[in-house]
Amino acid sequence: MSSVFEGPVFVVRDNIDTDQIIPAQYLNLIPTIPEEYEKLGSYAMIGLPESLYPERYVTEGELDSNYAIVVAGRNFGCGSSREHAPIALGSAGCNLVLAESFARIFFRNCVATGELYPCDLMERLCEVLKTGDEVRVDLDAGTVLLKATGAEHTIKPLGEVRPVIDAGGLFNFARESGMIPK
Repeated sequence: MSSVFEGPVFVVRDNIDTDQIIPAQYLNLIPTIPEEYEKLGSYAMIGLPESLYPERYVTEGELDSNYAIVVAGRNFGCGSSREHAPIALGSAGCNLVLAESFARIFFRNCVATGELYPCDLMERLCEVLKTGDEVRVDLDAGTVLLKATGAEHTIKPLGEVRPVIDAGGLFNFARESGMIPK
């Protein structure tokens, strides 16, 4: 798994809840069915209020987002404990979310599913960046480089959860490490 991710960011603010990430009406989609997994991604972040976020995370009629990196404020993924939230983002092509803080259950669901890296920012980048700005994130170095300015910011290391996400989730990690049979 790569430790460097580059591209444009999709920027949101504080308290983005799981209903905004994937509204309840789409929870009937079953992520283990490939067609439904793809469809789930097309609805990622569709619950964001249009008045605050006029640009959709996934363009209508598309299955994938143009933004593999989401930048957020505090308490990203709050609300219900649905695993569909990180799965929808991952299906849409999101590789990582950079946030000031995460709801614990969302963070754990990111690790368990292996869909994306939940990276804690040391600074409030949702005030600095706007949707479409380009960044380079290096998980090994723990840095976020803002391409326009050259400014470098720090993220907290993922620590012991990183190999689990690298493996593609808890069950893959358990199989790879011999905890459960392949």
